[in-house]
Amino acid sequence: MKIPATALLLAALAPAAVRADMEMEGVMTQLGPWHVMAHGFANGVVDHQGGPRGGDKTFGNSMLMVMGARALGAGHVELHGMLSLDPLMGPSGYPLLFQAGESADGRTTLVDRQHPHDAFMELSGRYTLPVGADSDLFAYGGLPGEPALGPENFMHRASGERIPEAPLAHHWLDSTHITMGVVTLGARRGAWKVEGSAFNGREPDQNRWNIETRRLDSWSARVTFEAATGLELQASYGYLASPEALEPAQQIRRTTASAVYRTALGGSPWATTLAWGRNDKRGDAPRREVDAWLLESTLELNPRHTVFARAEQVDQDELFAEPDALAGQAFKVGKLSAGYIHDFAKTGPIRWGVGALASAFRVPAEIRSAYGSHPAAWMVFVQARL
Repeated sequence: MKIPATALLLAALAPAAVRADMEMEGVMTQLGPWHVMAHGFANGVVDHQGGPRGGDKTFGNSMLMVMGARALGAGHVELHGMLSLDPLMGPSGYPLLFQAGESADGRTTLVDRQHPHDAFMELSGRYTLPVGADSDLFAYGGLPGEPALGPENFMHRASGERIPEAPLAHHWLDSTHITMGVVTLGARRGAWKVEGSAFNGREPDQNRWNIETRRLDSWSARVTFEAATGLELQASYGYLASPEALEPAQQIRRTTASAVYRTALGGSPWATTLAWGRNDKRGDAPRREVDAWLLESTLELNPRHTVFARAEQVDQDELFAEPDALAGQAFKVGKLSAGYIHDFAKTGPIRWGVGALASAFRVPAEIRSAYGSHPAAWMVFVQARL
């Protein structure tokens, strides 16, 4: 079973017997009192999105995370830095049918494209103070960082981290994973964790190389249950003040719930996520409640063969802009993706793989004139993992 990176760092502070059975993803080392870990990935992708509103592009997406942990006083401190070279793919990102959100130029919303992530994805710190045999208190802050809202983001969760495309449900579930300013306080007792955040609700702008500042005008709360059996449940609620620069009067009340299950099938690591999110949009325009569902699963059959699948349904209301008569209407779009990765080599700490995925869509009748009745999409990619 794969262990989350933070858990690996915490395990590094524990006796060796606790760590004996862990499969470590990443590179760990000791620098004085600091236990340091690095992990990440880079994908080189050939992307084809079919239909009248599709497109083709060859691009790269990537993430490198470096973490350090050490004992400090009665507790321990963790420092996280996460970087990406996504801005090199260009401000308009890559073609992805039925995706919408953020902007390439600060004037128009990206539609049928996935925006690039910022170069600085996380610069944060966390302090954890034990208050009993199985309880602790913690404080977290980041610029940028991630508030207590939604499931683990798609780039890190075991069920989706090897899939090279972003999910359509990203802006319902985990789009706040890069937040330009956040403070979180929380407590854990046994399998239960409760936390609350104050953060900057504005999504990153089109300038992807900088760090932005703004007041902490939004908030969220999350409850998580982590069972020893590999099941993790979470429910969260957040108020996002003016998340979109192009619609400054809009407010979003976001509700999410998810279940993640990690197990082994005949010795093969298997992770599955079921998640739901609702965006309750209010502001100058009429109130809209739009939902998204996601089910994704990744099975590593052995160290060389991985299969994955993702099914989604989203109420997408940003596909058409004014003055189009369909502007502002929500359309229930379905997507099914499946793929395979063959890990063929290892160079030092880097594992190399080659893979492919194919996607099919369920298109509502009202928008088939724009998208076609049966658009299809595929990607082939080379993947390097640290």
